[in-house]
Amino acid sequence: MLEGRTTHWQRLTVPGWYGEGDRLIEIYSRTAVWYHTGLPPVPIRWVLIRDPQQRFDPQALLCTDLRPSPLPIVSWFVRRWQVEVTFQEVRRTLGVETQRPWTQSAMARTTPCLLAVFSLVTLWADRLARQDTLPLPQDTWYRKVRPTFADAWAAVRQHYWEHRSFRLSRRKNQVGKLPRALRESIIYALCRAA
Repeated sequence: MLEGRTTHWQRLTVPGWYGEGDRLIEIYSRTAVWYHTGLPPVPIRWVLIRDPQQRFDPQALLCTDLRPSPLPIVSWFVRRWQVEVTFQEVRRTLGVETQRPWTQSAMARTTPCLLAVFSLVTLWADRLARQDTLPLPQDTWYRKVRPTFADAWAAVRQHYWEHRSFRLSRRKNQVGKLPRALRESIIYALCRAA
């Protein structure tokens, strides 16, 4: 079908294409039967997608629900990336699935709590971004447009530590033990090392 000259490709605009906004793609879709020896056949809807600009290779998507049209199937496929990135960040940064007690009850307690921490940090970082107070550390070899979760977590820590934990006394006659620039540098380093 991909190489066939009689394949009638349909143009489709997919909203929210991997954070780029709307994306024009071409699709071709039909239904078929998925068959495996020893198992009952399963009806599927398949959707071939290709990029008219040839920025990605053609792909085939399969869905066991025959009711949705190709647009929702492609949209589900695109949205799954956000879920995968979330789980990767939670696994890497917060240690989900690496907890010491590998019992079912311990996992059932800690995993939802860690996902809640991820959600709260994301919401707090969004608030900082809306106030233009979310720092975005840059490296000379890599230009970031958006913060990673590690950046967001460090920024939330830094904001909390600066505004809640390390307030100086309001009395004029008390002297701060560290100069402000040194204190801010230490907080910055600790927030990224923690």
